[in-house]
Amino acid sequence: MSGAQLPTTGRETTGTHNGTWPGSAISSGVLAPGSITDADMVQLLDEHGARHHDAMFSSYVDALDADTLRGFYRDMATVRRFDAEATALQRQGELALWVPVVGQEAAQIGSGRATAKADYIFPTYREHGVALTRGLDLADLLKLFRGVSNGGWDPRETNFHLYTLVLAAQTLHAVGYAMGIQRDLAADSATEPAAVVAYFGDGASSEGDVHESMVFASSYKAPVVFFCQNNYWAISVPFEVQSKIPLANRAAGYGFPGIRVDGNDVLAVYAVTQWALDHARSGNGPVLIEASTYRLGAHTTADDPTKYRLQAEEEAWRGKDPLVRFEAYLRAEGLADDAFFEQVKNDGDELAAHVRKATLAMNSADIRQKFATVYAQAHPLVAEELAWFNSYEASFGDGQDGETAESTTQGGAA
Repeated sequence: MSGAQLPTTGRETTGTHNGTWPGSAISSGVLAPGSITDADMVQLLDEHGARHHDAMFSSYVDALDADTLRGFYRDMATVRRFDAEATALQRQGELALWVPVVGQEAAQIGSGRATAKADYIFPTYREHGVALTRGLDLADLLKLFRGVSNGGWDPRETNFHLYTLVLAAQTLHAVGYAMGIQRDLAADSATEPAAVVAYFGDGASSEGDVHESMVFASSYKAPVVFFCQNNYWAISVPFEVQSKIPLANRAAGYGFPGIRVDGNDVLAVYAVTQWALDHARSGNGPVLIEASTYRLGAHTTADDPTKYRLQAEEEAWRGKDPLVRFEAYLRAEGLADDAFFEQVKNDGDELAAHVRKATLAMNSADIRQKFATVYAQAHPLVAEELAWFNSYEASFGDGQDGETAESTTQGGAA
């Protein structure tokens, strides 16, 4: 990229992890059980905003210009403002549910910005930041949570798949898609090399789908990057119940590289994901990235995290806030000033107003339409359930739309 290079001033210090492990681990592709420890976590920017040098990964960010760096911050701040607006919309009854992302912005913006246009993304239901990097109108994400659509956007336009609400199912889809890319390349040399990124959380890592996906990906050297956002809580289940060692170690059992990265460091996430995607696109097979981050808010707006975790823990992680960290870096290096941050705030407010207006303009969800599309043809069980629903709704005695009698007779016909 053109422009000024990333500053490497006296603030830059030596990284905390052993500088020899990434090269040896990645070149062999096989790690001894438990060989990746907390000390091996890749970090380029510490929680105070000071740069660290990493012999393997610093080169991926050293040439980034000032505009790109400011763009990282803008994206993180934008998705945080969007998240706050979506949460407010749910609390005001405009959305049925919302899945907050606050605290995980660096993991998503860093990895999303590392992808190429030809790469294909399989998200879970929380990848709002990745959606932003792929060019989606964030208001479209809310169609699903308002109940007016099963998706909300055309994945073919951005190579960003529809949200997957079934835990870990997207990892299977991702490997299948990656194997398709692999075969397209073999059949047509003009096909642009591409890779797939499969996002999932630490809770989903305990699902059998993830194991099966990694078996297939390794066996066929599929060009897929497994990106685990380890936010340390699978709803109310703490990470230590999911795994006794860092999740990145699991890659060794399948015979491909595993890397652990500070998920609150947008620069490190960007660098590690760039490397992993290059590795996958080059025909070397899959990579597992474990991004160590934290869900600062609730799992969803139906959750109350005060019931299962301590405030002290949350406060400790707030000190590692990815936005605060990156703002400190930009200011210290003279890459951004008060005017920039004020403009980012104003732009975020404009986006929030757009999202609110677009959401309120969406048609209200029609649950009868959902009954009508369960099966391709009328089904007696669906007709029975619809009749019960109509009877239940009519029991409230007002607010009826006059469609109950007709809908009952449809019996779930498409």
